[in-house]
Amino acid sequence: MKTNTFRLLRFIVVLSGCLAMAGGAQAGPRPASGLVATADVPPLDGLWKGPLKVPGGQLEVIFRFVKLTGGEYFCTLDVPLQKVSRMNVKTEVRGDTVRLYAEEAATRFVGRVSADGKQMAGTWQSPGFKVPMTLTFSALPAMNAKNVRLTPPYREEEATFSNLSVNARLSGMLTIPAGPGPFPAVVLLSDSGPQDRDGTVGDFAPLGLLADYLTRRGVAVLRFDDRGVGKSGGTPALTTADLVSDAQAGLNYLRTRPEIDLAHLGLVGHGEGGNVALLAAAQPLPPAFVVALAPYGLPGRDIVVQQQATTLRTLGTENAQIEAATKRQQAMLEIIRQTTDNSQAQAIVANMLKQNNAAIDNATAQASAAEMTSPRYRYFLAFNPIEKLAAVTCPVLLLNGTADLTINADANQTALAKGLKGNKNVTAKKLAGVNHLFQPEQSKWPIINGQPQPNFSPEAEDTIREWIVAQSKK
Repeated sequence: MKTNTFRLLRFIVVLSGCLAMAGGAQAGPRPASGLVATADVPPLDGLWKGPLKVPGGQLEVIFRFVKLTGGEYFCTLDVPLQKVSRMNVKTEVRGDTVRLYAEEAATRFVGRVSADGKQMAGTWQSPGFKVPMTLTFSALPAMNAKNVRLTPPYREEEATFSNLSVNARLSGMLTIPAGPGPFPAVVLLSDSGPQDRDGTVGDFAPLGLLADYLTRRGVAVLRFDDRGVGKSGGTPALTTADLVSDAQAGLNYLRTRPEIDLAHLGLVGHGEGGNVALLAAAQPLPPAFVVALAPYGLPGRDIVVQQQATTLRTLGTENAQIEAATKRQQAMLEIIRQTTDNSQAQAIVANMLKQNNAAIDNATAQASAAEMTSPRYRYFLAFNPIEKLAAVTCPVLLLNGTADLTINADANQTALAKGLKGNKNVTAKKLAGVNHLFQPEQSKWPIINGQPQPNFSPEAEDTIREWIVAQSKK
């Protein structure tokens, strides 16, 4: 699965650049690029997880080590709540000291492995931010672990259907409850960035978990790999509007199935998928209902600025520094909006990035500027989620988590509710302690093999199911 481009770009540029300006710290010399392994440290193969403590909360950080045939280690970094997945990490091992450097994010961790090989205590550092962190070891899951599971109490069927408008063949999984039917049904739509049918972020698969929950309780579910991912063909869509035809193709496929109650066929979208569902509901042949999980409510340019301010605030940055960083970000976005010539825009943005953070080299600045002036990013900045909501007449459930660091629950839900004010069947609810991936607070995670494992919020699952059932009874 590819990382959400915009979220990762913000993680790299904003977190590194703005904190460097705010805190005055610069990245130090990079560690040697060669990978060294010695016999003095216990084997590192596996997952090393730890909480990155920030004011007001924490982010789970996961390093994945795999030992190569030459004795060196291959390592990647996941930060699920930042939607960072499989970021390459340079690794240097000398004795019991391990140095990790994520070049893309200008972030490093240096730690010492305990004698029993179960913990790695050290320091996480990025420009302007330094904090102690302890990682705990857990073994890599067996390669065939996903295939070892009990047979579910419902029918599973590989589904293949076509989006004729873009000549793409899409593949996924249709799960049908036990019994004769017909059943209410939903098509699941993933968050931004090309994703697999389960919406996988790191080792967490929110759409797969939600599909299992709903199907066990009488709702048929179609979930599919995004274009160009997994078994689906085509090239990844560039814009939110481009994805509407994929959602419509999924609905049309379910309309051919005799097990499906056509009067109660809806869309459930997560993040950007929620916006796709709402846009599809404003088109001819709309779904019977829409469930939107943490969709955008504000224009893209406001989302970018809001996410930057949230991250800086979470890291304990002073209000004056947040305000200054926000003004710089707004100025950069305004340059992109006004400068239609991409070469000119890239040159200006690259120069601004280097002025904001002296640690960024020319290649990194140019690459970031190219992404920030790409057609997809320009579309995102200009995208107004409420523009077409007046045409949405089907029932809508808006669901947000109060611990969402990606989409502010209050601001975005309020904007969407305003856009849907002409619709008399809109339900909006905020779930306490739930984050953007719809995980509950960690104290509510189940314990598996002695370790807490993230789950899809039971409160969110119940809310979604009860609301869908209520629609099917009308």
